[in-house]
Amino acid sequence: MATIPTAYDPEWMNKYRDRIATPQEAVRAIRPGQRVFVGTGCAQPVELVRAMVERTDLLDVEVVHLLTIGDAPYAHRDLVDRFRVNSFFIAANVRGLIQEGLGDYTPISLSDIPRLFSEGRLPLDVALIQVTPPDEHGRCSLGISVDICKSAAENARLVIAQVNPRMPRTLGNSFLNIYDLDILVPVDAPLAEYQSPEPDEVITKIAEYVAALVEDHSTIELGIGAIPQAVAKFLRGKKDLGVHTEMFTDSMIDLIESGAVTGRHKTIDRGKVVASFCLGSQRLYEYVHNNPRFAFHPTEYVNDVEIIGRQSKMIAINVALEVDLTGQVCADSIGTRFYSGIGGQLDFTRGAARSEGGRAIIALRSTAETPEGCVSRIVTRLSPGAGVVTPRGDVHYVVTEYGVAYLHGKNIHERALALISIAHPDFRAQLLREAVDVRYLRPEMKDLEGRLVVGPQQFRTTKVLEDGTQITFRPIHPTDEPRMKELFYALSQETIYYRFMTRSYQIPRREFQDFVFIDHRRDVAIVATLPAPYGEEIIAVGRYYLDEKTNYAEVAFVVRDDWQNRGIGTMLLHHLENIAKRNGIAGFTAEVLKENRAMQRVFAKSQHRVTAVPSEDVVSFRIDFSGH
Repeated sequence: MATIPTAYDPEWMNKYRDRIATPQEAVRAIRPGQRVFVGTGCAQPVELVRAMVERTDLLDVEVVHLLTIGDAPYAHRDLVDRFRVNSFFIAANVRGLIQEGLGDYTPISLSDIPRLFSEGRLPLDVALIQVTPPDEHGRCSLGISVDICKSAAENARLVIAQVNPRMPRTLGNSFLNIYDLDILVPVDAPLAEYQSPEPDEVITKIAEYVAALVEDHSTIELGIGAIPQAVAKFLRGKKDLGVHTEMFTDSMIDLIESGAVTGRHKTIDRGKVVASFCLGSQRLYEYVHNNPRFAFHPTEYVNDVEIIGRQSKMIAINVALEVDLTGQVCADSIGTRFYSGIGGQLDFTRGAARSEGGRAIIALRSTAETPEGCVSRIVTRLSPGAGVVTPRGDVHYVVTEYGVAYLHGKNIHERALALISIAHPDFRAQLLREAVDVRYLRPEMKDLEGRLVVGPQQFRTTKVLEDGTQITFRPIHPTDEPRMKELFYALSQETIYYRFMTRSYQIPRREFQDFVFIDHRRDVAIVATLPAPYGEEIIAVGRYYLDEKTNYAEVAFVVRDDWQNRGIGTMLLHHLENIAKRNGIAGFTAEVLKENRAMQRVFAKSQHRVTAVPSEDVVSFRIDFSGH
């Protein structure tokens, strides 16, 4: 344990000896037909559970829990007449039994579970929990699992507590009075430990995309799963993050130690890391022990949508098993096979949506391996039996290893196109055809088959203007058509004339599509964007078109009038030059009207050798990458 003094009452066993029992003695109080709650996660009271299962005279006992780490000895086929599992969240130790139909799953948001107990809709006869020894005031900490354990202990008719000196003493609203515990069972034993799986290349890519959506001063929630935990690594360069999350893991220790997490800008619980339970290693348990930086609270506080929404820039990061083209998120089942649970996904999604500057993010791999082969997790229709955890109207960002789709407030056409573009390339053509067949997309969209390409992540960069404004430069996306229209119709007549050499304000729809549906090698388009309430706005675009016969590309730019003369055109040129060189292109050509002095100055600032040949109306530029 940590070297910090524990403040435990050294005389507690003498003071409360009339309520002390062995595990076997304690569980004799359990009666057949009762409903027994078992403590959460790594705080499962293993000795009490083992003693309960060893009682061969118990029949028809309903075991209720959230998720538990380690063995679940009651969840065996040969014990189904004695113990009936009812889980709010399905962990690996009970998944097989439930999928066989021999156990129960209760789908419910975490924020609603405490009311099931307190309002008597799921009355508890017995609660088996694990706590610290009492301090001198008779207070025991629930340690690494406050979550729904506090409500269970407060509402169960009988509370049996495994009292373990190795349980970290966490601070916050994590304490129970010793007189609220009916039977005390001293057990000095290591806590279960949990290790998140090492992220593979796909998860790492997804984590990078997600981290890019987290701004400085945000407050983050990292849900259960490998993807949210992998995000932490990419947040170490952020400034003054806060944490308000149901689950805290080892991955977040380094985030705190790096200085990225300070909590200075949290709207409530300023300076505190707020969580309701831990899953992790001994290092984590020692880190949270008596640590005043942490405030552990019950689920009814941590997952309260109103509390979450009061944080400014609240970022909720959760995962899905499947997302359909309208944005419906399935996160608790694979078809009819229940796999995990609703958890806090909807609580935090809706809370983050209420937050000023908040973002609700759903992340998933684009594919899954099944006995039938590789399948897309982005689907036209959810699998039969799949449950919708987050409705389409609540979804904001969906992230795969192929990019980010922003859905909130978007119509079905825009949603389908955005999600197809971040699906695995092997499935995009099929999804496009199916989306047309079910009338999510117009029939002419079938002509775009093979052109739904998302630009590489390495084409993305950020630059800071002299006034401190941060501009993001990224590849144009298939869903940028509406934003490109907004950019075009915001341009002055003079800017349109300089860029397109025409004074017409009309651009056919097909031309806008040609702008956004490109292959990112022969044709590359980079947009300059700023954050906006609906995602982002485009303030400039630069593009090159490769002539494969000469291996030179024609390049052109347009910058919105209110952002001109601030260096954005020069930044776009330099960025496009770097991309073109990596693609093996020899150089750029451009035709610029003689009166367009500003664009001529941009080309003159190229990093490479520039040749300018004037004629009657235009100046022909040639930029050679082979020399300076």
